[in-house]
Amino acid sequence: MYSLNINTRQYNNYNTVKSVKTTGVDKNEHGTETKPSFTSNPIMSQVPYNAALTASRFRTELSSKDEKNKYNELIKLADKDTKKQLNTLLKTGILLNADSNDNSTTLDNLYKIATTQRAQGLSNANLFKDTVATLADPHIITQQFGNIPDKYRAQVEAAENQTKNTSSGQVPAFSGTSDIDVEHSGTCVASSIEFNLADKHPAEFARFAEGLSSPEMSVKKTIKMSNLADNTLDAIWLLNAFEIPYEAHDFDRATLTFAPDKNAIIRAFIQTVDKDKLERSPLDVLMQSTFMQVGSQQSYDSLTDKRAGKFNQNDKGLIEFEKTFTESVVEDKNKISVTYQTVDENARLVGYETSFDTMKKQITDALNLGENVIIGYTQVDNNNTIINGHEITVIGTKTDKNGKMIFICNDTDDNVSKPIEYSEDYLLPKIHHAALPQSVVANDVNLVENWVEGLKTYKELKNQSQMKQAA
Repeated sequence: MYSLNINTRQYNNYNTVKSVKTTGVDKNEHGTETKPSFTSNPIMSQVPYNAALTASRFRTELSSKDEKNKYNELIKLADKDTKKQLNTLLKTGILLNADSNDNSTTLDNLYKIATTQRAQGLSNANLFKDTVATLADPHIITQQFGNIPDKYRAQVEAAENQTKNTSSGQVPAFSGTSDIDVEHSGTCVASSIEFNLADKHPAEFARFAEGLSSPEMSVKKTIKMSNLADNTLDAIWLLNAFEIPYEAHDFDRATLTFAPDKNAIIRAFIQTVDKDKLERSPLDVLMQSTFMQVGSQQSYDSLTDKRAGKFNQNDKGLIEFEKTFTESVVEDKNKISVTYQTVDENARLVGYETSFDTMKKQITDALNLGENVIIGYTQVDNNNTIINGHEITVIGTKTDKNGKMIFICNDTDDNVSKPIEYSEDYLLPKIHHAALPQSVVANDVNLVENWVEGLKTYKELKNQSQMKQAA
C-alpha cells in the first residue's frame, strides 16, 4: 500500500517543480500511509490488458542463428503457459526489443536468466517464468509482502538483529519480532516504477531482472547527467546526496550501480519456496527493494519494510522528492513532479494549485507522448485533513457516453491483476502530484532546480531534528 509521505515542503520534485503559476503556494504534506478506500467510486471497472497496445514495435521475427538458438532453448525450458507468453512477446515486438541501456534484447536477458547461475537461494526456472509472465502482463506486479513461515522465522529474526547491531543508524532499528510481519507495505512508489519499467521498457526490465538476480545482485546503468540537473556539479551533488554508487565519466555521463538491500535475498528466497496467491514474486522483491534503496539513500530494510535516510522523517515509503529522483535515474529521463494540491502545515487540504482542466491536460499530454504517469493521490477525513495516500499509474484514458474522461490506471495494491477505471470527477480532486515529462509542464510551472529543492528539504529536516534534540 503505501507511501505518500506528507511532511511540510517535502512533496516537491526532483527535477524541478514547485507549484503551478496560478498561486505561487508550494506547500507539502504527508506521513506514513495506508491505502484510501475506493468503494464509493461510481466507476471502477476492470479492463483487459493488451500487450500489443503498449509494446514498442521493433522486430517480430527471429533473424540470426543466435536468436533462433536462444528462443528454441527457452521454448524447451518453458512450461505450457510460458511458451504461449513467449510467442506473444515475439509477435508484439517485446522479445526482440533492444531499448536497454547496453542494447541487449529482452531475449538476451531472458536467456541469461534461464541458463546462467542465479544468486544463492534463487531459482532459474522461477525467475525465468516470473519475468516472462510480468512482461506479458505487467499488471500482475504487486506490493503484497508474503508471510514468514515458522521454519524460517528464527533465521529471519537473527538476520534482522544482525542488521540492527551493524547498521550504525543507516537502517531503522529492529524493535521486535512483529516488525518482520509486514501487513501493509510502503513500496507503492517502487512497485509503480517496476510496473512502468516492465510496461514501457521491456528489454531494460529484463536486464534489471537478470542483473539483480545474478550472483552479483546488481546492475549498472549509464545515465545522462543533464537528466538530473542542468549543471554537472549539481547532478553530482544529487548522486552523492542519495548515496548511490556511481562513476562519473565526463561532464555528461555517469554509471550508477543499482542493487537491493542485503536482506532482500532472504525475502526473495522465502517467496521462491513459499509464495501464496496474490503475494509478491521473488522478482518483485528484488525490484522493489532496489528502487526503495535508491530513493531512501541506501537505507532500506526488506525484512521490516522500513527505511532511514536524510530526506524523510518517517520510516515507511518514499517522499515525492525521493520518488522523482528514483524515476529519473531508473528511466534516465528528466521527470518533473508537479504538486496539484495545496496543503497547510496541519496536512489539511485547502485548495488546488491549478484547475482540474489543467491537470487533465497535463496528464493526457504525457500519455500522448507515450508515457505512463505515476500519480500520488490522497484521501481526506470530514475536516479535509489528509489521512491516507497512495501511488498508482495512469496508463490511458477514454471518454464515457456523457463526454467525461475516464482514467485507466494500474494499482499494485488492489489484489486485481487488471487495469481499473476512475472517472475524472472522482480522481482529479484526489491527485496530490504527478510525475510528468519536462516538455509537458515547462510553460505551466515555476521550475526550481532539483538540487536546490533537495538541499532545502535536507536543511529543514536537519533543523527540525536539532530543535527536537534541544527540547
